Amino acid sequence: MTASFPEQSQDVSGLIPGWAQKISGLEGWARRAVAACAGIIATAALPPIYALPLVLIAFPCLIWLIDGTQNWRRAFWVGWWFGLGHFAAGLYWIAHSLVVDLRFAWLIPFAVLCIPAVIGVYVGVATALARLVPGGILRIVVLAVSWVLMEWLRGQLFTGFPWNPIGLVWAVSDVAMQSASYIGVSGLGLLTVLGAALFALPGYDGAAFQWRRFLPAAVCISIVFLPGLLRSEYREPLAYHPNIQLRVVQPNIPQKLKWLRSRKDQHLATYLALSGQPASRAPTHLIWPETAVPFVLSRDGLRRQKVAAVIPKKGLLLTGSIRTSASGVKPFQLWNSFHALSASGAIELTHDKFHLVPFGEYVPFGVLLREHLGLKKITAGRTDFSAGPGPRTLKLPSLPSFSPLICYEVIFADNVVDAGNRPKWLLNVTNDAWFGTSSGPHQHFAMARFRAVEQGLPLVRAANTGISGVIDPFGRVIKRLSLNTQGVIDSPLPTPTKSVTFYSKFGDWPILGLSILLFVASILAGKWSRLL
Repeated sequence: MTASFPEQSQDVSGLIPGWAQKISGLEGWARRAVAACAGIIATAALPPIYALPLVLIAFPCLIWLIDGTQNWRRAFWVGWWFGLGHFAAGLYWIAHSLVVDLRFAWLIPFAVLCIPAVIGVYVGVATALARLVPGGILRIVVLAVSWVLMEWLRGQLFTGFPWNPIGLVWAVSDVAMQSASYIGVSGLGLLTVLGAALFALPGYDGAAFQWRRFLPAAVCISIVFLPGLLRSEYREPLAYHPNIQLRVVQPNIPQKLKWLRSRKDQHLATYLALSGQPASRAPTHLIWPETAVPFVLSRDGLRRQKVAAVIPKKGLLLTGSIRTSASGVKPFQLWNSFHALSASGAIELTHDKFHLVPFGEYVPFGVLLREHLGLKKITAGRTDFSAGPGPRTLKLPSLPSFSPLICYEVIFADNVVDAGNRPKWLLNVTNDAWFGTSSGPHQHFAMARFRAVEQGLPLVRAANTGISGVIDPFGRVIKRLSLNTQGVIDSPLPTPTKSVTFYSKFGDWPILGLSILLFVASILAGKWSRLL
């Protein structure tokens, strides 16, 4: 059953119904092009552009395109083209990582198009499911809940890649972000798609245009802001841990220069100079980014002593570093690790990255892809990285307990803390130099902010080329260093929220359960309407 559209009118009242009729009636490449363009338009609402009103164009267009299909199979391809445009525009920065070493440049067309093509299948499934019910409110509801369910699956299947969930558009507003403490970014995604797609309703039926048809969409989107307006803790003065002063170091070393042997000591000197800068309040702890120094810190005692010289007495250096198995130990292993160094130069604690990046840190299906197709990981060396256990809560004598998150581990909303041993804060060390000057670092930073809101925990972020920052448990940025900037952030450490957030207790399960319930109810309602 397809939706009913009115005859096109020449006045303003017929403008939206007229567009709905035109878009629904498109065929062939015109339909595919509009679907892909709508997906691109939706991407502009994400960081760093934050053109939020554009989702009010993209999702009604998607609904009207689905309405014009004859069956769920054709609706799938509408969604696939939407997803192709959406993810190609949102993930174009992957190309930057492939020109650091020009041997991988030939992969750019495949990465920029093939990855979005694969991820676009999730959107195609959502639109196919939406086509199973009659056009109108039921189809809009099914699209919204199916979108959320597919986003969740995207974060779980094949090691997961939950980059750029649609709820990320609300990082534009500190107030709107507070909803994530209850329903997570997935719940915000549900409200976003539902509210935006409801703007398709004025294009339906033959009745005269009425502004009240926008009311459901307006109400839905308004709900996003309610928790922020009502959350009492959000309006209270921010508290800090006493006697802790952090210094976050951002060296801004380009990825092409980072691992040059001739630059080892120069890069180390940069870190030491920034760490030793005078401050009005002396730092008690230093934080360096992921794989900060271009040598194996645990096996280079001489350089480790140079590092120890700048570590505050009774304080620590928290830093990322490559770690290898001991000489003579076979098989040889490699880890992307996190160390805590004392002022004596001793490594007090080590944690290994547990969620590795496919093709960045290891080659999946190694025998097939490495030996038969000749594919290699884009980081230096032939050895794949090994994964450690995680997430973990680490405890050190001079710091509140914390959960270390290396690089993109911070994008996995359901896997950033040990639920049985909750930390007091989150620490994200990363190297976004791979992304170049693109939207990638801005998107990564926004996702880190959402983890703070969801868990009710402050988050400290150290990034090689940016964006580094100190984020309070409400996702507000206390201090930050912009992209491609060298410098330091000196800041006390905020305390967590007084009460544990609803999301930290239950995660995505309430939203997933509600989505499944709404999906089943909509399918049954659609079947019932056909019988009447």
